[in-house]
Amino acid sequence: MKKRNLFISAVVLIILLTAGYFAYRLYYLPKIRLAEWNEKLPQYISNGRIREGDILFQGIESKQSRAIELATHSRWTHVGIVLKKDHEFVVYEAVQPVKTTPLAKWLARSSGGHYAIKRLKESEVLLTSGNIKQMKLIAEKYIGKDYDIYFEWSDENIYCSELVWKICKQALGVEVGRTRNLKDFDLSSDEVKQVMQKRYGDKIPYEETVISPQDIFISERLISVEEN
Repeated sequence: MKKRNLFISAVVLIILLTAGYFAYRLYYLPKIRLAEWNEKLPQYISNGRIREGDILFQGIESKQSRAIELATHSRWTHVGIVLKKDHEFVVYEAVQPVKTTPLAKWLARSSGGHYAIKRLKESEVLLTSGNIKQMKLIAEKYIGKDYDIYFEWSDENIYCSELVWKICKQALGVEVGRTRNLKDFDLSSDEVKQVMQKRYGDKIPYEETVISPQDIFISERLISVEEN
């Protein structure tokens, strides 16, 4: 009986520790990071470490993000673009639905606190006030559209890297990254196959045009500002 009670106590302790760990990661850690970003973000903006038109990268913890990570061999599974809206720096991003997210909140939710900031090489020439205004107009037309889980190259629904690519292309005439076909990614892992099977069944569109966060990240049109 004593051994049984000790075993039960050990199991309960493990459960409590596990629950505490996940509660810390899911609830407390994001709040800590958000408080930190709210404190230091004004300095980032004032010294130009983050500007309108910058492209931000992060990883997100989800099955889809894990599949993207494996298929692209990159930790960057989500991307957005920084612009001002109502005098506040926000990130235009394609989630569900396409929306704007306060910049500090966006940075705070990055998996492991990791993020990267990239900027157009010709930003001083390209990012005029007129062109920034045009970027906002293009970005706003996508607000409210559903996230495209099928990664189709259309404007009906849209995914994160497609949104960023199209804003830059349509507003500036700049292609931030080379598009590829779905078949060009590494689709060999079981996790990727499971996601593909769930989405497409036996009709996988291997010839579909796709742009991934990693394709944008390695674009020769961008320079690195900061990576953590």
